[in-house]
Amino acid sequence: MKIEHVFFDLDHTLWDFEKNSALTFEKIFIENNIDVKIDDFLEVYVPLNLKYWKLYRNEKVSKEELRYARLKKSFDAVNYSISDDLIEQLATAYIDNLSEFNYLFEGTFELLDYLKEKYTLHIITNGFEEVQNKKMVNSKLYHYFDQIITSESVGVKKPNPKVFNFALESANARKDNSIMIGDSLEADIQGALDVGLEAIHCVFDDLTATGKNIVSVKKLLEIKQYL
Repeated sequence: MKIEHVFFDLDHTLWDFEKNSALTFEKIFIENNIDVKIDDFLEVYVPLNLKYWKLYRNEKVSKEELRYARLKKSFDAVNYSISDDLIEQLATAYIDNLSEFNYLFEGTFELLDYLKEKYTLHIITNGFEEVQNKKMVNSKLYHYFDQIITSESVGVKKPNPKVFNFALESANARKDNSIMIGDSLEADIQGALDVGLEAIHCVFDDLTATGKNIVSVKKLLEIKQYL
């Protein structure tokens, strides 16, 4: 099999979501006089955010419900009283500021420079469309990629097969000459495998399990061994 097209997830795969998100909360908490220790807030927010993104992927909550509930539940968990109006203000400020912080995982540019010489590169992301393009421009990733597919542009989210099939069609690629690289076993890896793509699972922490017979890497540059 000859790979010609490499599809990447963005958040948690190339773009260091947790670090950039934490910096964003630090900034908007100061600007909005939120008297909560950032570490205490993030301890409850991070797992709640993952929970609500899974619900969002599975069409159980809307984009608006995700943006509100992940904050409301987090403030409730740290016993901080806050109005709905201020939550909405913070939700907007978070989205507006998130793309201003652009830490990438170690090896991102080196890997993309290496792959760009051999393959056509693309992005498939479930992230909000208005934020993802800004992230890619501000972090100097945009020029590496030919097609940038967002779930909002397709109308469904990974792991729905429609997302991968839409991406293949947009890239003029085939299942047998394409590979998906991402951090989510459910959304990126199993989703890709279910439609017939090869996949590489990015496991950057010891808490993330990978599936049986699935290629996984702990650092981005390990991908060079396979491509």
